[in-house]
Amino acid sequence: MIPVHIGPPPPFDHELAAPLRAILNDLPSPLTPELIADRRRRTLAGSLSDTEIRRGGAFDVEERVVPGPPGAPYISLLVCRPTATPGPHAIIYNTHGGGMVAGNNRTTELASELERAQELQMAVVAVEYRLAPEHPDPAPVEDCYAGLVWLYHHAALLGLDCDRIVISGNSAGGALAAGVSLLARDRGGPPLIGQMLQCPMLDDRCDSPSAHQMDGVGLWDRRSGLTGWTALLGERRGGPGVSCYAAPARARDLAGLPPAFIDVGSVEALRDEAVAYAGRIWQAGGQAELHVWSGAFHSFDEWVPGAVISRAAQNARIAWLRRVLAAGSTRHPAVVRL
Repeated sequence: MIPVHIGPPPPFDHELAAPLRAILNDLPSPLTPELIADRRRRTLAGSLSDTEIRRGGAFDVEERVVPGPPGAPYISLLVCRPTATPGPHAIIYNTHGGGMVAGNNRTTELASELERAQELQMAVVAVEYRLAPEHPDPAPVEDCYAGLVWLYHHAALLGLDCDRIVISGNSAGGALAAGVSLLARDRGGPPLIGQMLQCPMLDDRCDSPSAHQMDGVGLWDRRSGLTGWTALLGERRGGPGVSCYAAPARARDLAGLPPAFIDVGSVEALRDEAVAYAGRIWQAGGQAELHVWSGAFHSFDEWVPGAVISRAAQNARIAWLRRVLAAGSTRHPAVVRL
């Protein structure tokens, strides 16, 4: 239910307003079905090279092609291991963003994951999943889950620690990270020690107050969300038959999930669904740390990494990861099912 009155969008942070105008002058917005090919070209052009991923020798890089879901194609895992310390290393399992329709496991947001991992001497394993609309739900989330299961069972061979896996994703990647966390809980799958949901897409209905308040504002508005969710779900979008593994806001029960870190900008359409998801985790007795960055737009820290607010967001994520790792292993005693 939309309130009777919704005010204008909050003001942008003073370091973000001018860069956002410059970004929007170059990036056609909102995302429409006709712009999907353009977004894919931009993603490919901006993909990180092996040299960039190695960060001056801080990581070694290996590509693994592993089984996907039953009856589906193999998937690619990009394995980035720290070189400065011996293993086994804790793992950030990254599910990339791209609105469900674009992106790959070398997308530019991987740079922030690697920065965090270098600080904490963690490995990063990034999964490349099939994209909508050619591969609608449940292909993307099942690909990500299959990659996680393979990683869990083969971590020791890679010099990694299967008992210390944090799943992390931005935007659509945040939706997939939350969906995989739900799948792992419900299937008795790999015991994640945390889920990091950065400005996550969580609700296919796109009907929150912030979705309406920020329509036409910023990098990812309500119309962009409708495009991404419709590509993934088709005619089911917004209806009663949507799985919580595709749209985690649909979950009836958020108990028994790994600790969550959820952050979002105050000037983005996804704000209220992220806040509501954190609240429902608390109501279910779970752990969630929520940050709403005042004056920030969608994926602000990726686009304007030098801003004070962007560095604060990065530092908050590192601090949370440090606490999650310090809490120790939460390995489930049951056998993990494939």
